Order: sequence, then structure tokens, then C-alpha cells
Amino acid sequence: MTRTGAIRHDERQLDWDGCLNVRDLGGLPVRDGRRTLARAVVRADNLDRLTAEGQNSLVDYGVRTVVDLRDPVEYRPLLPAPHGVDLVRVPLDALAGPDWWARFGGLDGTPLSFRPYLDHCRPAIAALVAAVARARPGTVVVHCGAGRDRTGLAALVLLALAGAEPAAVAEDYLLSAPNLRPLWTLLDRPDEEAGIARVLADAGTTAELALHAVLAEFDAEQWLPAADVAAVRERLLGA
Repeated sequence: MTRTGAIRHDERQLDWDGCLNVRDLGGLPVRDGRRTLARAVVRADNLDRLTAEGQNSLVDYGVRTVVDLRDPVEYRPLLPAPHGVDLVRVPLDALAGPDWWARFGGLDGTPLSFRPYLDHCRPAIAALVAAVARARPGTVVVHCGAGRDRTGLAALVLLALAGAEPAAVAEDYLLSAPNLRPLWTLLDRPDEEAGIARVLADAGTTAELALHAVLAEFDAEQWLPAADVAAVRERLLGA
């Protein structure tokens, strides 16, 4: 796998025509003093909207595996998938199951849903980690629709396994909100941030505090396959 080392914070945002919320998870500080590697894992919003130019940017960036966290019914690409890029589906919403949605669905769209998902949907988390751990050499893109919630959970898990600083993981999550403002206009929908803020306020917390609470109790490395955890760490940190 080609590595380029750490990248500056302001360089993490990627311009792939058709998408609004794409950034490299490289360059983030790790507890042991290192930084996560660039071109290892990228988080993104809906890749179905990529134009031909956007697809070229994705391939030129070194992407060889796309991990789609959406349900299959959400898959409506404008163009055929780029040649030579593997597609792996890990439908987090469907894998949660109806019981989870009945109990915790009201938290969806906020990081308050992350702890219940980690506690009650371990096979789905294991499938996500395996998809990244076992991807062939090249950059892995993990995406959903908006690139904030399902992708936010995925980024949190992957970065936590790599030992990223909690403040950096939280900061990365919060970058999505301003990126997505044009999306709500495009879809003729109200900005979701007000509703999210109400749910968080009712719980007496904020998105940042909720993320730190999840990370303080993060224990997935204890129940995930050790080989997959090691492979994720190697992908994000190097051998």
C-alpha cells in the first residue's frame, strides 16, 4: 500500500465532484504521538452523486475499495461504478434490526445512537471492521448518504481502534454539519441540525460531549477479531 504520511488538517477535505462531505482520515493525532496515515481511509457522503470527473478523482486518489453502509435500496448511482474498484456492502441500518430501531430509533441522527449500536449490534460492527481490515491494498472509502451518521459511527470505530485522540475524533465528526448545509437546500429539506440539537438538549448534552462519552467507554477491540483490529491499525498507522 502506498503511504504518504500525515497531512495537514486543512488538506483533509477532498473535492470529488458530486459530493459535499469527503475527507481523508489521515493526519489525526494518535495517543502514542504518531498521526494517522493519509490515503488509508476516506469518509464520504453519497458516492452515487459522483460525476465522471468525481469518479476520476476517486480513482486518482488511490481508492480501490468502497464500503457502502447504506441499505441496498438506497443504491442509485448516476454512473456505473469505476472499473477496478471493489464494492463491499455493510448495511448498518438493516443490520440493526427492528428491535433496535424500536428502542433507539429516536436517537438516530445524533451521536447518542452510537453507544447503543456498539452495545447491541456487534455483528454489524464486526462486519464493518472486517470490510476495512480485509480490503485489498489501496485507499478505502467508507460512506453512507450524508456521510455524517453511519459514516460518523464507522469513522469513530476505526479511529478509536487506531488510538486516535478523542478530541480529534470528535472534531472530525463535527466537520460534517457545515459541509452538509447545501445538501438540505438541494433536497428541499430543512436543515437537520436544529432537530439534532433538540434531541441532544433533551438528553442534557452536546454532540461533542456525547462523542467523548462513547469514546471513554469504547471497548470494541476486546470483542472484535484480533486479526481485524491489527489490520485496521496497520492500515491507519503503518506496520
